[in-house]
Amino acid sequence: MKDFFEEMMSGPPGFAGRRGRGRPGGRGPGGRGRNPGGRSAVPVGRQTINSWLAGRLPHDWKVDPDGVLIDDDEVVVFVALQDVALPDGADEADRSTAENARISGFREDTRQIRMRIAAEGEAAFGRVFSWGAVCGSTKTSFTTASVPVMTRLRIADRQVLDTLIAAGVARSRSDALAWCVQLVGRNEQAWISDLRAAFEHVEAVRSRGPSSGGQSQ
Repeated sequence: MKDFFEEMMSGPPGFAGRRGRGRPGGRGPGGRGRNPGGRSAVPVGRQTINSWLAGRLPHDWKVDPDGVLIDDDEVVVFVALQDVALPDGADEADRSTAENARISGFREDTRQIRMRIAAEGEAAFGRVFSWGAVCGSTKTSFTTASVPVMTRLRIADRQVLDTLIAAGVARSRSDALAWCVQLVGRNEQAWISDLRAAFEHVEAVRSRGPSSGGQSQ
């Protein structure tokens, strides 16, 4: 119980400083969010978006299958960068510094082309396109959308959120609900991954369609 309470009080990493906080549908400066330009998300499968990215991204950008996050609001693409070759005697702090420097350089050097690809993707699929990069053990999100999610809660569930507010874990019910989702995401990672894999398998089978051709004998 003590460990759980300490985790409650600490909150998830970066919880207090996410960009777009307090701006419904905001995305930092500019305020882009769900369905940019008032468009609705185009109903396409993950494979279609992944295939589009495979054809559209520069050939030297490596994106692992797990490096693309997709929902009805946003597509987040994490580009895997080449590992840094460090001199002899370098420690973990040196490695972290080098990896962050490589990610920062990639972010600045590719800003224009990423903006162009994002605009094309948003026009094609009605979703915000965001970016990040991975280098070694360092993973950084550049900018991601903050999307409002509407829900209805009964009193027992609202009391959970209000308790988190009273304890100083969150500043509002919205923050408290987001914290709860992040806590489940961290502690139930394997289970959630299994669910995603099952959904992707069903989607792949559905996309193949029936093989009978619909002809009766």
